Amino acid sequence: MLASKEMMKFKSYQNRANLFVKEYLLADPLIPYTSIIGGIFACKMVYDLTQLFSTVHFKSYSSLTRIQRVEWNNRSMSTIHAIFITTMSLYLVFCSNLYSDNQSSELITFRSSSSSTFALGVSVGYFIADLGMIFWFFPSLGGHEYVIHHLLSLVAVAFSMLSGEGQLYTYMVLISETTTPGINLRWYLDAAGMKKSKAYLINGVVIFIAWLVARILLFVYMFYHVYLHFDQIEQMHAFGQVLVIVVPLALSVMNLIWFSKIIKGLRKTLAKRQ
Repeated sequence: MLASKEMMKFKSYQNRANLFVKEYLLADPLIPYTSIIGGIFACKMVYDLTQLFSTVHFKSYSSLTRIQRVEWNNRSMSTIHAIFITTMSLYLVFCSNLYSDNQSSELITFRSSSSSTFALGVSVGYFIADLGMIFWFFPSLGGHEYVIHHLLSLVAVAFSMLSGEGQLYTYMVLISETTTPGINLRWYLDAAGMKKSKAYLINGVVIFIAWLVARILLFVYMFYHVYLHFDQIEQMHAFGQVLVIVVPLALSVMNLIWFSKIIKGLRKTLAKRQ
């Protein structure tokens, strides 16, 4: 009898929690704000948990300098965000029917959903948190190119989230975050003194392939998609039109510059192996 009452109480609290999440936290007008706040808090939580976990389980962590430990924790934060937003982007762009040409009469540039807006809000929260850290520790966590990259990404993602316009192209660009875990793993291997290991070499090859697919070829596909649907893009807000064209172009230039550095680094690693 007592167990039954406790179960009923638990179900009552569970129903209230579900109702709160559905009617308040995930209510359409509040999604942009709750998701941004959630993204910032998630970053803080991952940062703190990484610090706690690494102190206990990684001997090399304690031997790092203060700024290296900050970067260690920061890269864990960016890795979790990359996994989340890449998964959401791949699902929304290639698996769901939200942006399918054959599923809706609504213009593809104006389609959005609660889940797509929520995911963009979490990403905005991450870019705010990460940009804040970059400024605070500048230039230890990244130079001017990182600031430019994050500012462009923040403006584009925030506009798409708030207006509901051009979300398809925002997600196409965000798929490029799939390269982030590999880049961060490379830094971890270097920090752990494993630069001469086989894992470091394999990591370099994987980064090369992932970068080529996600940051070069995918951008080419996106520009082709923009060309095919340019009549729909012209009906977006003028600022949105600029973002759809200018931001991917700017990021493409940066991706090509970084790709050349990746090739040089991979060649150097392979040369040392021979």
